[in-house]
Amino acid sequence: MTGSEDFVEIIRAAVEADPGNIGLRVDLIELLLQDHLDEAAAQIDRVAEQGANTATVNVLRARLMAARLRAGQTPDATSAASATDEAAVPPAPAGPASPAPPFVPPAPETPPSAAAVPPRASPPPPAPADTTASDPPLLRVSADEVEKPVWDVERPAVTLADVAGLDEVKQHLNGAFLLPMRNPEMARMFGKAARGSLLMYGPPGCGKTFIARAIAGELEANFVHATLADLVRPHFGETEQAIHSLFEAARKARPCVVFIDEFDAIGGRRTSGGSSSQYLRMFASQLLEEFDGVDADNDGIYILAATNRPWDVDPALRRPGRLDRTVLVLPPDEPARVAIIENTLRDKPVAAVDAREVARRTAEFSGADIAYIVHQAIEAAFTESVASGVPRMIGTADLERAAARVVPSTREWFEQIKPVLEYGVDDGTFGQLRAYLKRHRL
Repeated sequence: MTGSEDFVEIIRAAVEADPGNIGLRVDLIELLLQDHLDEAAAQIDRVAEQGANTATVNVLRARLMAARLRAGQTPDATSAASATDEAAVPPAPAGPASPAPPFVPPAPETPPSAAAVPPRASPPPPAPADTTASDPPLLRVSADEVEKPVWDVERPAVTLADVAGLDEVKQHLNGAFLLPMRNPEMARMFGKAARGSLLMYGPPGCGKTFIARAIAGELEANFVHATLADLVRPHFGETEQAIHSLFEAARKARPCVVFIDEFDAIGGRRTSGGSSSQYLRMFASQLLEEFDGVDADNDGIYILAATNRPWDVDPALRRPGRLDRTVLVLPPDEPARVAIIENTLRDKPVAAVDAREVARRTAEFSGADIAYIVHQAIEAAFTESVASGVPRMIGTADLERAAARVVPSTREWFEQIKPVLEYGVDDGTFGQLRAYLKRHRL
């Protein structure tokens, strides 16, 4: 059994021991979305039944749909629709297959007053569309029926100075992205438009969303965050309309940073064949239209995208003038780990905790892993206090015991990307990563 599977078993056992803990069950779903999609779907249904936040459930369902697309599975569009929509696709008849009888349109219901009038012949039915057996039915809705998303536009107060550690990431951001954006006069002198785009990639849970907000704060720009739950819709054409409405909202709020999380699920490779590829083709085509189409007016628009799977992003979206710049967001360095530990323990009953020693022992852990370790230590101290009736303080030993039980989630990501580095085509995207792996002997 691999290290990641061991971790899944640990969390699965913890959920079985505490079935009412919704947060712990969500952690299990995050892990199951990697390789156990059917079990993840069942756990999402259980979380919804337990009364979890609706937005959380929607995000998890959207991530499940994206994971099925990446795995080449056909997303079940009708399962995401409402009960009334399910009637649009009749169920397959049970029993052995037999030749279908010729289609005979039903006669219209005759009102009593017109019983003596012979009914007119019905026109022949339209020819069926030429579809393959592997393609799922596309549920079409009119423009009036589409519920357009309402985008929250905010002005972040954080900047890169609020990002603890990660000096190498901040230096790369300043040199490759922020420096040209901070000099609009010089940019105009050289005929450069006030716009930019950047793809952030790296292991999950390492702070890409927080860094995106900090970039918006550095640029003194508005910020719009789009998740999978905001963009991926069950009906044909709705996702493309949601992408368009996202950019329209940003254009009205310029200067504005548009941040698209889990970008590989929206801008994935448009591979030939397969029923799921038609979805990706339409999504990616709409993104291309918004990036640099004839009607795209993106002055004052800064496009940031984040992904854990940069090798799955469609190459057309990475061409010059689009998401042609990249930055690698790696696990937090020691100063960042110390800051995460201290911030998570703030306002908690803490004794003398040596945050630096705990940070030294968690070199491979993501920011989310470290926050989880701290919460586990808090939970252990709280449980013992309730059992004994005497409150006790959280100490360094609690954190060290919690860290010893957790496998860094970043290891699986590094194992996934090694074949890409060895056998894939590198256009320069992975230069920073190669240097990091060599420096840390991974």
